[in-house]
Amino acid sequence: MAAVEDYSEAYAGEHGRFAVIPAAYVVLRRGDEVLLQRRSDTGYYDGYWAAGAAGHVEQGETLLAAATRETLEELGVGVEVRDLVTLTVMHRTGGTGAAIDERLDVFFACARWTGDPALQEDKASDLRWFALDALPEQVVPHELAVLEAVRDETLEPVTVFGF
Repeated sequence: MAAVEDYSEAYAGEHGRFAVIPAAYVVLRRGDEVLLQRRSDTGYYDGYWAAGAAGHVEQGETLLAAATRETLEELGVGVEVRDLVTLTVMHRTGGTGAAIDERLDVFFACARWTGDPALQEDKASDLRWFALDALPEQVVPHELAVLEAVRDETLEPVTVFGF
């Protein structure tokens, strides 16, 4: 077996490696309601509703650490790792063929937190609770697919989107 240092960029390039961008999504739940934020001034689905907290995993950070960090940064609330319930792992693409377009999103639900959720950053213009059977008209498409599957009780442990 080769050591990690044996896998050079040249080796990776010769063997078709591509980048996978991991992200953690935290959907705060209050009974049958979910907390969503309206994206604003990000350049990505501005005006659409999205998970209350979500973001990329930083280098050297675990997925679970990213989930708790993003929830604190975006909503000002603390969550414990033990309270995160994995909803699904989504492998998705926008279909551009660009290496950066390969995504691995892990969606968590959380029904316990400390503090009162409030917008903490200027990348969202609104924050509201929505019943799963009364979601807003414009939700980021891959997130809508997860929320609808949660509502319909059809969510699989692993999902694909955009392929």
